[in-house]
Amino acid sequence: MVIPDALKTDVPENKWGKVLAATPVIMTVVATLLAGLSSGEMTRAQYDRSLAAQLQSKAGDQWNYFQAKRLRAALQRNTLDLLRAAAPVRPPDASALTTRFAHSSAEATLASPAGQLTIETLASAKLPSVGAPAPLDAPIAAALAAVDGGESDAEVAALLTPVKPEALAAALKTANAQVRAFDAALKPVNTTIDALEKELAHLPAAGAGDQLLRDFTGARLAYASQRYDIESRQNQVIAQLYELQVRKSNIAAERHHRRSQSFFYGMLIAQMGVIISTFSLAARQRSMLWALGAAAGVSAIAFAAYVYLFV
Repeated sequence: MVIPDALKTDVPENKWGKVLAATPVIMTVVATLLAGLSSGEMTRAQYDRSLAAQLQSKAGDQWNYFQAKRLRAALQRNTLDLLRAAAPVRPPDASALTTRFAHSSAEATLASPAGQLTIETLASAKLPSVGAPAPLDAPIAAALAAVDGGESDAEVAALLTPVKPEALAAALKTANAQVRAFDAALKPVNTTIDALEKELAHLPAAGAGDQLLRDFTGARLAYASQRYDIESRQNQVIAQLYELQVRKSNIAAERHHRRSQSFFYGMLIAQMGVIISTFSLAARQRSMLWALGAAAGVSAIAFAAYVYLFV
């Protein structure tokens, strides 16, 4: 700020005069700093809102996968129920399958480790084990329980606020790793079942009451329903974790928005200090005006420090 020469003549050439002349400049610097902090907080709030929108889109994709796989699982179970209602369905016999696919392109597939695993899986109606899912951290589990229980946004936010974004990202990474491990464990079985189905379509049927074909179809439907059920639950967990990230980003955005408003109010106080301290240079009772301007500046600095540390 440039002080007019007419005002400089009224400022005493001593320490008091120097302080009096520097006050508007200091208040201007403080006001500019607070304006920059307010703008920065608003930018961060907008970034968090944008990030929340992106995360919500990812959560929506996972919910779509969840619904599609739940529907597929239900469809497989319904088809299996109709098949069982029409005729008896038993676990497929390994020796009968070996005999049926003898001298066919699927004979080597059936004799391979993947083929043996497939026969064991279909006969036992149990999917290959990939281990129990890793438990979620207690704060994350509590926040998920609150969301599932229909708690209010304020209650969920109180549980979610102490959770660090890194913890949510780690939980999401673990959930995705479990999905990949499950897919890798079931890939040999899926590939073998697909190969056997294609081969069965080309092999001559054993008659209208082909029991082996019926047993194989029933086992495949039971396997697929279990597989889709597990995959849908995995997608549900991932979707819920994305939802928590959305809420976390929105909480951060609201906090930055409040801080931006507070810094803006501090800037207004500092600008008021600039005006008052500038007027004090030209006034006869400049001590009182300067004191008011200095008080406004100190109040702005103190308010900004409080907002920065505690809001």
